[in-house]
Amino acid sequence: MLRAGGITAAAIFIPGCMREAAAPVSVAQKAPPPVAPGPAPVPAQPAPPPRIAGVSQSLVERAVAARDKYGDRLRQRDKVAIVDFSHPSYRSRLALVDLANGRVDKLLVAHGIGSDPGHTAFLQRFSNENGSEATCEGAFIATDYYIGQHDRSQRLVGLDPTNSNAMARAIVIHGAWYANKDMLSAHGKLGRSQGCFAVGEAELQRVFDHLGEGALVYAAKG
Repeated sequence: MLRAGGITAAAIFIPGCMREAAAPVSVAQKAPPPVAPGPAPVPAQPAPPPRIAGVSQSLVERAVAARDKYGDRLRQRDKVAIVDFSHPSYRSRLALVDLANGRVDKLLVAHGIGSDPGHTAFLQRFSNENGSEATCEGAFIATDYYIGQHDRSQRLVGLDPTNSNAMARAIVIHGAWYANKDMLSAHGKLGRSQGCFAVGEAELQRVFDHLGEGALVYAAKG
């Protein structure tokens, strides 16, 4: 009987052990450690305006800002003309600038009678008014060429409120005898225009070649 009871007990015990052995073992799953975020991308900064030898940095910066502002209206962006009317007419104050390589070619340029009534050689004031015969300031686009009162000329479109009447006033680039270099030896200064950007007759083609059609001209006091 004991043997039989032992067998019976074993029979009862063994199935229980089998059930325990068959039970799945639960293994706790650890979450992966959080990934630290990388540094935020640094936005690209525009290149600073170049330094152009002999040209006011303030004017260069204003000209570059105008080029960027009106860039969708310009046919080419690297070649600009910068006119610094803080200098007298006996100084080479028209700078033909290549912003890509820093090259500059400086020429004489006349200002308007209405900007210097006393013919002092210094521009006294700018004006955008019709009939003022004064030079106007701001950003222009040099556009098409034509033959007019002053022979070969290039029209200018004013882009700012300070020169918005440039087309209506026929403010253009042209050559003139009173802007030739020999005026300096004879009179110590250039003659005056009616508001146009008048350059020496022999220098006009250099201006045309530099600007082409669709370049920026920027005129102000530095």
